[in-house]
Amino acid sequence: MPPPETPLTPDRVLEATEDVLRRYGPAKATVVDVARALGVSHGSVYRHFRTKTALREAVTERWLDQAHDELFRIARAKGPAADRLREWLSTLFAAKRAKAGDDPELFATYLSLAAENSGTVARHIETMIGHLTRIVEGGIASGEFRRSNARDTARALWAATAHFHDPVYAHEWSAPDVELAFADLFALLLNGLRA
Repeated sequence: MPPPETPLTPDRVLEATEDVLRRYGPAKATVVDVARALGVSHGSVYRHFRTKTALREAVTERWLDQAHDELFRIARAKGPAADRLREWLSTLFAAKRAKAGDDPELFATYLSLAAENSGTVARHIETMIGHLTRIVEGGIASGEFRRSNARDTARALWAATAHFHDPVYAHEWSAPDVELAFADLFALLLNGLRA
């Protein structure tokens, strides 16, 4: 008797889709390619993701969400807000650099998918700004940071640090002085936040 088949789950479909995108790129990858990689019919893939667009959005969201758990943990942690802010931004920067450096083909694919799925990217950014807002609120409550609108301050922090997390700058993330540039920017921002 043959061994039981592994059930087709959304996670398996997304993993296969990443492999297919890595191999063919977003312009040439099809749902049929994903189904073939899984050894199922394309109808089976459509049972989990109703359209090719839905599948591509889910892959983009999965990729963007990979660092959320760690960043959320940092945002919720106790301790000085300045330390949490530094750790949060450093963790985000490290995660983005790892994605760009470890798998450049897939990173390029995700840049293309992110451009297609602006709603998914907008939700991701709002999640990130929510984390920053929580850290800023903690800093205001403890007296570390000057009083301000925490949400507006979080948006400003996101924009000011874009050079270290926006994929458009990925080609600069391996520069020899990038860590120094990050430290200098963080010091400047922290001086502006302090009470």
